[in-house]
Amino acid sequence: MGTVKLMSDRYASFARSAAGHALVKRLGLPNPPELRRYEEGRPIAGPILVAGEGRFAEGVAGWYPAGERLRETPEVRSGDTDARVAGLILDATTLATVDDLRALYDIVHPIARGFLPAGRVVVLGALPAEAPSVEAAAVRQAVEGFTRSLAKEVGRGTTVQLVRAADAVSPQDLRSTLDFFLSGRSAYVDGQVITIGSPVERSESSDLQGKVALVTGAARGIGADIARVLARSGAHVVCLDVPSAGDSLAAVANSLKPGGSAYQADLNGENAASRLVDHLKDRHGRVDVVVHNAGITRDKTLANMRPDQWDQVLAVNLGAPVRVTDALLAADLIPAGGRIIGVSSVVGLAGNRGQTNYATSKAGVAGWVRALAPIVAGRGITVNAVAPGFIETAMTANLPLVVREGGRRMNSLAQGGLPIDVAETVGWFAEPGSGGVTGNVVRVCGQQLLGA
Repeated sequence: MGTVKLMSDRYASFARSAAGHALVKRLGLPNPPELRRYEEGRPIAGPILVAGEGRFAEGVAGWYPAGERLRETPEVRSGDTDARVAGLILDATTLATVDDLRALYDIVHPIARGFLPAGRVVVLGALPAEAPSVEAAAVRQAVEGFTRSLAKEVGRGTTVQLVRAADAVSPQDLRSTLDFFLSGRSAYVDGQVITIGSPVERSESSDLQGKVALVTGAARGIGADIARVLARSGAHVVCLDVPSAGDSLAAVANSLKPGGSAYQADLNGENAASRLVDHLKDRHGRVDVVVHNAGITRDKTLANMRPDQWDQVLAVNLGAPVRVTDALLAADLIPAGGRIIGVSSVVGLAGNRGQTNYATSKAGVAGWVRALAPIVAGRGITVNAVAPGFIETAMTANLPLVVREGGRRMNSLAQGGLPIDVAETVGWFAEPGSGGVTGNVVRVCGQQLLGA
């Protein structure tokens, strides 16, 4: 794992310099930390502690190098470099009374200043809906407030997540999720709540070797990185984009190893979905991973918006995923173990001035994912969505300075994310081991401080 510098973010570069760091600290300005992202061949950068007396602690304690199962948490201060830890798995699944919540304080307080830069904290919780009493349900919900607030306190690029597990979930069902959140792949995912149920389909595979993936909007930006991440895991990726992006689409597809192919189509065109079904059936016989990434913006306040600007955004961002997925399912092209992944947005979850059409479409994606997940679970298929926040792309580079800087700084990590951050989250959803992860909408926003 390593770090990726946002070269276009001049403030972050200055804040990380010796002179800039001193000035930023003295003035109390946002201090963007270096984030630890995925780098092949490099393991978790330090010990992972496992604490708590829940039902998973013993089962997961031996999974990670240098891990240690703690009955009592030693006090670790920031200056004690030999004792600092890279991560913490806190099993809170059996907390049932208000008094039990004291365990959260007792475990985390002694090491709150002792995480290595870009550390990882994963709190394991139980579902409030499965609680045996009203008080237990309240306690299980209280763990969420603890987790989200801790994520805003730990600093230095350390992230905190809450993973809620249904009663039927086994420790092994958590493995892909813990691997993701303890690694550099989750660098820009922070303060999130993920629900894991009993897997809709179990697989012994650890990668996507032999799988076929479809990524729409793959010619550039987030879509191109999604294609690369899925190919890195072994999938053959069918890269789809509009004909006008044909050259860049071919370049992305040709760069993929072990392999990729380009398919040009306007998914809003007549019979586009049926033609795509025929292409996938004839060339590959199935599609194991479907990523609906293609999207557009036509920003105007509602008072100034033309009807076609509304219609185009809704058709591309929401209509096409619904229509294409329905066609693929009707043709039985997505087998058991399949993954359907949408791309929502924090704008869809929180709203934004001048983007009523975009917010409507992206909120619709979130609703579609949650509604479709239980319907296809019986076929062994999962459905999830990512909801990106401020991501450094060509589009955000053209925003006015004040808007751009606000988007970068108004999150717990005080910086924008990268397209690879969204792609890595999609890759986690796509993993064979993520069969219990379905119906989730996970924000990739560095824990945006306002709105969502």
